[in-house]
Amino acid sequence: MQRTITVKGIGSGSASPDYVTLSMILESKNQNYDKAMDLAEKHIKELTEALNCVGFAKETLKTTNFNVHTEYDNEKDHHGNWKKVFIGYIVTHNLKLEFDFDMERLSQALNAISGCEAYPQLSVAFTIKDPSGLKEEMLRCACANAKEKAEILCSASGAKLGTLLNIDYNWSEINVISRTGYRREENALHSVGTPMKARSIDIQPEDINVRDTATFTWEII
Repeated sequence: MQRTITVKGIGSGSASPDYVTLSMILESKNQNYDKAMDLAEKHIKELTEALNCVGFAKETLKTTNFNVHTEYDNEKDHHGNWKKVFIGYIVTHNLKLEFDFDMERLSQALNAISGCEAYPQLSVAFTIKDPSGLKEEMLRCACANAKEKAEILCSASGAKLGTLLNIDYNWSEINVISRTGYRREENALHSVGTPMKARSIDIQPEDINVRDTATFTWEII
């Protein structure tokens, strides 16, 4: 019977953010479908033009989701019975703008958005443009960690590590976003309908740290 040893390797990696992802949600509502769609079209056109004025090409603003749905409310009639009442059509447009990490550039984008009547919901994330190198570092670390553990266990047991027989890894998606939060309340960018300047502050986001595991099985000699 072949003797084996199975060890779980833990790998980690770290990198500084070099990319910014600015996510936006535009929402338009009207009881008339065509008017709701017209308003949604007006909002995206206004947003695109505003960003274009500060150097962002139209094709850099990507749609991640587009949804049209109806909204209803529950009301009691004069008999005391509940009934659904149509409120209107809601058009939700999720968009994403990505660019190389630059706080001044981020400030310009926020200033442009603050002048739009659409008032999109905003979220900012600091990430890595090409995470492949970080993931490779993590996996190499997991392999080295597992082999070191296996060699120690074999040595302590008076055996030797033989041929690698199997590697089990689930290839799950790794989150490569910095834990540094960058939030601005939408209302803080407007004062009684007047756009406010989103001033640039020189910050350095926290490094992105990733961690994962893989399971290795070796023959014991």
